[in-house]
Amino acid sequence: MERIDIQKLISWKNSTDRKPLVLNGARQVGKTWLLREFARKEYAKEAYIVCRKNELVQQVFKQDFNVERILRALRAISGVDITPGDTLIILDEVQDIPEALEALKYFCEDAPEFHIAVAGSLLGISLHSNVSYPVGKVNTLNVYPMNFEEFLLAKGEIEAYKLLTSRDFSVINLLHDKFVDLLRQYYYVGGMPEVVKKYVETGALQEVRRIQNEILHGYDRDFSKHAPKEQVPRIRMVWKSIPSQLFKDNKKFIYGTLRKGARANDFEIAIQWLIDAGLLYKVSRCTKPALPLDIYEDLAAFKLYMVDLGLLGAMVGTEPSQILINNAAFTEYKGGLTEQYVLQQMKSHGVSPIYYHKTDDSRLELDFVIQRQAHLLPIEVKAEGNVRANSLSTLLKNTPSLTAVRYSMLPYKEQGQLTNIPLYAV
Repeated sequence: MERIDIQKLISWKNSTDRKPLVLNGARQVGKTWLLREFARKEYAKEAYIVCRKNELVQQVFKQDFNVERILRALRAISGVDITPGDTLIILDEVQDIPEALEALKYFCEDAPEFHIAVAGSLLGISLHSNVSYPVGKVNTLNVYPMNFEEFLLAKGEIEAYKLLTSRDFSVINLLHDKFVDLLRQYYYVGGMPEVVKKYVETGALQEVRRIQNEILHGYDRDFSKHAPKEQVPRIRMVWKSIPSQLFKDNKKFIYGTLRKGARANDFEIAIQWLIDAGLLYKVSRCTKPALPLDIYEDLAAFKLYMVDLGLLGAMVGTEPSQILINNAAFTEYKGGLTEQYVLQQMKSHGVSPIYYHKTDDSRLELDFVIQRQAHLLPIEVKAEGNVRANSLSTLLKNTPSLTAVRYSMLPYKEQGQLTNIPLYAV
């Protein structure tokens, strides 16, 4: 399979001010594979070391931060003659040895000629009180599930991928039905690499669901292993509530759905833990659709989305026919699946910040609001082809300088201030 993030890693390797690299992301999104594939393609040698339950590596990093000594030990442990420039040092599951993360500061300062990258799930990265994160001394890369373009590449749809990235909608529109069919497949499979691999190899829909459920069970086990003990029940309550929160007309997160009388103070730690673990994405409300968006953030109102579209479908047991054949999932789930997909696409392309907007009287509601090239861009998301949107039309009418995007199942079409872009081209 191919990951677009490989290009980001190559840019990191060739950067003149390269620092040690930290790969963040939820479990199972492909961090280890990405680094090892990068090492295979771009380096003569790979020194791959797993930190998890490795007492020998713990001894190396708990002693001191003498880089010369650490390099000598890593050469001994990996059996690789680590040399500058042609060797990639990979420390995997680094969250199990926080001192290894802190040591990156000294690699940056004392041995910048060595290429070192670490991978760790935010799930379980908890720095001890006497350990500090190497702020300003590392480069970071957030790894997300495979996006729709990577899904096309995995399926061998190379020409479809090239056409989509060309943005030549005069030709893309001719293949609209083909792209919609591929998008429906992605809605069901999602972007977790192991799931995509199984689907590409076998096409077995029940096997896809089995692996998705295995990943979900693994996350649930991790709650008990890594989260603060007193927060585990609350983390599970928040996690299990996400589909019901997303599949309602008002997708704002409501504490009262978790239990009667619940307040923010009861669950904000649990929510933040899931966000830090990379399992949830938080999209806050902005009180005014204006730049800069950050100063209009409403901290009390937000939506929560899951790490992956396919896992979201697995949580609620969507049937393959609901997504692959008819529109049941799109109508029943109030556009929740489609919003999840659009957000995932934006995240995978590094879009930030992302907000939504809703006026206090609910007369105007924008599914997403982002900044693009120093301009405000309102985004409307429609699950199907029904695209009537009075609130967005009113906003554009009252603001002639504003342009907006609508994502739907309709082909590409420019309509004055509004551009309709098909969902498969997000």
